Amino acid sequence: MSTIDVLSIGEPLVEFNQTRPGEPGYLQGFGGDSSNMIIAAARSGARAAYATRIGDDEFGRAFLELWCAEGVDTRGVAVDREAHTAVYFVRHGPQGHVFSYLRAGSAASRMRPDDLSPDLLRAARFVHASGISMAISASAADTVLAAFEAARAGGAKVSLDSNLRLKLWPLARARALIGAAAAMADYFFPSLDEARVLSGCEETDAVLDWAHGLGAKAVFLKLGAEGAIASDGTRRERVPGVPVQVVDATGAGDCFCGTALARLAAGDSIVDAARYANAAAALSTTGFGAVAPLPRPDAVHRALTRAPAR
Repeated sequence: MSTIDVLSIGEPLVEFNQTRPGEPGYLQGFGGDSSNMIIAAARSGARAAYATRIGDDEFGRAFLELWCAEGVDTRGVAVDREAHTAVYFVRHGPQGHVFSYLRAGSAASRMRPDDLSPDLLRAARFVHASGISMAISASAADTVLAAFEAARAGGAKVSLDSNLRLKLWPLARARALIGAAAAMADYFFPSLDEARVLSGCEETDAVLDWAHGLGAKAVFLKLGAEGAIASDGTRRERVPGVPVQVVDATGAGDCFCGTALARLAAGDSIVDAARYANAAAALSTTGFGAVAPLPRPDAVHRALTRAPAR
């Protein structure tokens, strides 16, 4: 099997995104953090693959068509004839976007370690999952941890996005399992707000100390519109935000992860990868939906020329 730059593990969800606050119209699209990030990685030039389970339904088939169109390897995608593909809704209001989910018992939540393809894991240079990938079920958490262990044993790099969702699991369990996964991570992608909840720390330096203290070798601390901080445990460099007209921030953090891993796979330093990913994530907020606005390299490079100086 040929080399894969990035293998992502998690749950795809069909998206219904409210286009006008307070009005009933919804735009159908695609979401799920691990699916968003692998499409972002593919659009930024990475050889990408996805591992998940989908339902034997129209939504599952639509996802397969999407991934194939985006150049994502789907050999790790299993079709579950006894479960459905998950769905979520996004509403927009004064406090930002609000999510509602129909995901209980989804096909992806039935992932098991035995579903993992040894060939895909051996071929991957980076193996990525998120807190959501683990939160959807105990067997999914086991699958992620098994994948990370296999990746490390095979010489691949491990990547984790915290993506804390307390509607899916209690904080104590989230801290335990995200901590266990971060201990194996070569690259850890927490957002500042999530890291504050997980760590109990407020200051960014303390949050970074906590993240490295878990065992993560490199940390990309996502600051939203304020940019990001890249840290290798010794050097910490802040990348300023890129001003854009925000329409919908759904999936921006996923875009950051996917594009950063694509650039790391291409040989960038963590700071250069953070700079590229920061611009890509900003551009992803300029349209509706998690997938449609994900940018391609030419757009990102144009944005970088307009980015604020360090």
